[in-house]
Order: sequence, then structure tokens, then C-alpha cells
Amino acid sequence: MGTEHISRAEGNASSASSVTLAIKHRVRTEAIARYEQWLRVIAARAAQYPGHQGVHIIRPPEGGNEYSIMIRFACFADAERWTTSTDRQNLLAEIADAFEQEDQFHIQPGIEFWFTPPSPAQKRPEPWKQWLITTSVIWPLTMLIPPLLKPLFTAIPLLGHWGISHGIIAGTIVALVVFLIMPRYVHAVSRWLFR
Repeated sequence: MGTEHISRAEGNASSASSVTLAIKHRVRTEAIARYEQWLRVIAARAAQYPGHQGVHIIRPPEGGNEYSIMIRFACFADAERWTTSTDRQNLLAEIADAFEQEDQFHIQPGIEFWFTPPSPAQKRPEPWKQWLITTSVIWPLTMLIPPLLKPLFTAIPLLGHWGISHGIIAGTIVALVVFLIMPRYVHAVSRWLFR
């Protein structure tokens, strides 16, 4: 069950360092409460699979019914292991009657997912828009995160060493961008971004 689209970057995308499994569900209004319970179950099951790096759920606004779920995996092989698993197929079968349309998902390397049009009718954002969005997210974080982490580096000098501190800062920024900021930001500017 489910419609799959896999977008591979140039070269050997199957070895990409991180990928996003993007899932969209349109849920019948009367089944939303049941779907929410099911969503907790399937998210927990996915977290047990190798390479799982976290999940982010964007719930619809009041009165809406479209959910977006982003699951990060270490590589394409890990994402595909989950999407083709018996566990996922069985769980989807349990909730299939709650969907307005068939389960749809995409596997995208790196940050490409954020700039994939929500529907085929929309065009892919121009490169300058992608650059502007990404820069406007990362720029303030590069100014805010280092000072915020400075007390940690002072308290634990080992973490403040050159290279180690850079890795901690970079990891913190990437986590904030991927799991917290970008999903909401792109959703907020989607009308401008995809026109």
C-alpha cells in the first residue's frame, strides 16, 4: 500500500549521509482521533528500525485534515527498509479506511525535501528562493547558538576544544533547522515559495 516516489541526487544517492522520508496523509474528519492514536503507534515502531534519526509531525490547522510526517534516516537503505517492512504495511492496513486518499511518501536526500512542491501542479522553487530561505534560517542561528553554548564549553573545557566545539555547534544548528524550524518556515511561506 502507498504511492512511492524516490528522488536520488546525482551520483550514488543510496549512500547519502541523511535522508528524509516525507509522508502525507489526508484523514477523514471523523477518523482524526483514531488516526492520532495510530500515529503514535507507527512512529514508535519506526523508531525501532536501524538508522532512524527522529520524526517531525506537522498537524493540520483547525478544520484541516492533511498531516505531514517527516522521518529522518541515516541513508536511503534504512528509509527503504522501513517503507517496505511488513510492520509498516500491516499498520497502514489497519488505518486505510481513515484516509481520503492513498498513503503517499517521498524519500529525499539532504534538505531537498523542503523544496519539493506539495503537488505536481506547483513548480519547484527557483534556486535563489531556496538559497534565501536556507540562508535566512542558518544565518541567525550561527549568531545565536555559539554564545548560548559558550557556558557549556566553559564548564566542560574538553568540549570547547577547536573542532569539537564546531561539531557541537553545527549539530545543534542542523537539528534545529531540520526538526524544528524548516518544516514550519517552508509551510508558512509556501504560497510564495512554490509559485
